[in-house]
Amino acid sequence: MSAIPAKTEDGKIRCDACPVLCYIRDGATGACDRYANVAGELMRVDPHILLGKTVAEGQAVVPFGGAAQDWDGNLLHAGNTFVTAIGAGTTYPDYKPAPFIVAAEVEGVDMVTVVTEGIFSYCGVKIKIDTDRHLGPEQATVRAQGEAVGHVTTGEYGSQMLSLGGVHHLTGGSKKEGRVTCDTLLDLCNMKPVELTIDGGSTVIVEAGKAPIVNGQAEERMRVGCGSATIGMFAKQWQGKVDEVVVVDDHITGVLSEHQAGKLLGIPDTGIKMRGRKSTPGRYFQVAEPGTGWGGTDISDPLSILMPFDPKVAKAGTTMLMVSTTGEHAGYYVLNEALQPVETEMPQALKDSVARIQENCEPALSTVLFMGGAGGSLRAGVTENPVRLTQSVKNALTYVTCGGAPAYIWPGGGITLMVDVTLLPQNAFGYVPTPALVAPIEFTMRLDDYAKLGGHMDHVRRFDALEGDGLKRQQVSRHRDSPWPLNFHARKERKH
Repeated sequence: MSAIPAKTEDGKIRCDACPVLCYIRDGATGACDRYANVAGELMRVDPHILLGKTVAEGQAVVPFGGAAQDWDGNLLHAGNTFVTAIGAGTTYPDYKPAPFIVAAEVEGVDMVTVVTEGIFSYCGVKIKIDTDRHLGPEQATVRAQGEAVGHVTTGEYGSQMLSLGGVHHLTGGSKKEGRVTCDTLLDLCNMKPVELTIDGGSTVIVEAGKAPIVNGQAEERMRVGCGSATIGMFAKQWQGKVDEVVVVDDHITGVLSEHQAGKLLGIPDTGIKMRGRKSTPGRYFQVAEPGTGWGGTDISDPLSILMPFDPKVAKAGTTMLMVSTTGEHAGYYVLNEALQPVETEMPQALKDSVARIQENCEPALSTVLFMGGAGGSLRAGVTENPVRLTQSVKNALTYVTCGGAPAYIWPGGGITLMVDVTLLPQNAFGYVPTPALVAPIEFTMRLDDYAKLGGHMDHVRRFDALEGDGLKRQQVSRHRDSPWPLNFHARKERKH
């Protein structure tokens, strides 16, 4: 098959950075907005990003673009500057070496970092939403702009979990589903707010590093623990101030007088009777249906989870605090002569205990983890024998980062990675309309290890050679919560 010409008679040039193979006229960009025809030359639109080791005071998320400083051509010491893949370009088609294979001496050790912007068709995001509210049933479809983009997965302690994207949503459905899925993933990875609707559940606005907004209400805190754990933590603080405490929770509702913590403190029985399924003493399941009310249930009246008190045990005048796992909802009750709880003004000591619950609840956040599989083009850009890169990563000889941020590598076959998007510079992710996400990925190792795995040694360039290649670069500071990538060599030295 004959090769597609790089230029046409009308001055358009072919971009081969992804499988779309756009023809771009002078002054225009390709479909991905990442490459442009500048006076007949194919140019990467965004600058190539270098990370500086120094973190500015109070800095959390590092931007680039207008807020970053253009590189002045004066390279810092190699050990204090990390060459990221952001703005570096891709390895497509697969046989091409990575755009930058940069070697430098770091504290007496020859290191190399191989960088590329990977085209990820097999990718998605895992979202952790800190909320006590029920977002939707497990396996329920999650939609963006009406299109299915993922599903609800198993809930975790104090958080609801979503799994979005993946190759089946990107390529296995309609063209619109793939486009919307790609747009949704791109916005989430670039820390932009996205509205999601869950079949049979809630509408939630998710933005990485920000509080989730559920059905129009911003979450303030995640729960201190389940109802039983809350009883265990605060039982002693309630002793002598109230006769009974019920911590309402969709999962495990706690009852002070029956709970082991109450028994050990000598708190007497109150004759309370609970709806739901009793698990162990003082711990109840399924007291109500899941919802957005008290403790993640569907109730607005906490007394609805109580049955009549046992007249053989209960006494008029018994006091009771009912509270949710976040302290957002609370009520104080006193049993009347008919042994019915009557809501009464809460004593200050109990108001203080509710405030203590709230104090112990961490701020609610939305966490977005990019997840992708590094396949053929990425590995072939590092070595002519791709399996050796996989083995090197598994043997901890090669350190994997995304835009300088540490990546978690899943055990098992392949290079399946996850990274917290808030640790990358903003707008570090791109897309191609195949559809797929474009994400930066870097492989850092000792130079001699790179040679052993069959790396593209004839494409290695020294760090100081970047000064004269004419590319637009910008320097940003690393995220204060990220380890410095080049410290990897010190860890390797200790193991050797």
